[in-house]
Amino acid sequence: MTISAADHDDPTKATITDVATLIASGAGAGLLPAAPGTAGSIVATALLAFLLDMSVIWHWWGWLGLIALAVWSSKRAGVAWGVIDHPAIVIDEFAGLWLAALIPMTILTFDLPDMPVLIGSLLLFRLFDVVKPWPVSAMERGVSGAWGVVLDDVVAGAMAGGCMTLVLMAIAAS
Repeated sequence: MTISAADHDDPTKATITDVATLIASGAGAGLLPAAPGTAGSIVATALLAFLLDMSVIWHWWGWLGLIALAVWSSKRAGVAWGVIDHPAIVIDEFAGLWLAALIPMTILTFDLPDMPVLIGSLLLFRLFDVVKPWPVSAMERGVSGAWGVVLDDVVAGAMAGGCMTLVLMAIAAS
């Protein structure tokens, strides 16, 4: 098995063959030939927009369930597609983006404007996920298998959520 898509002869070979590959690909969003991570993040943003009215505690429980689902489906899809961190695996973007929005939703006590929080979280998450500053890069290289696939995006989401919280606090203070 190869470690990354660069090591694979045909990184576009991913197909949905079962429930795990359907989930890992973000219902097919990850199969787009260009920017699959961004496509997965946009789909995650759209889905999250429908869930914003839920209590924050339910968001946390859902997010924890998503982490378990992401690790399981990423592992299965990585085996099926022959690449541990195949570009078509975008369920990890769902987990990272959800955390990026969940952090300010949890910490801040004032009313948050839904769409600016989601769009800001999306932009900051993609920035940290693409640039991969430390500790995102360390998580990607240092944790093997499906946990590594998911945890680098979780760390990018945590960083984005922290920054989004600070931005919203600064806006509220002005």
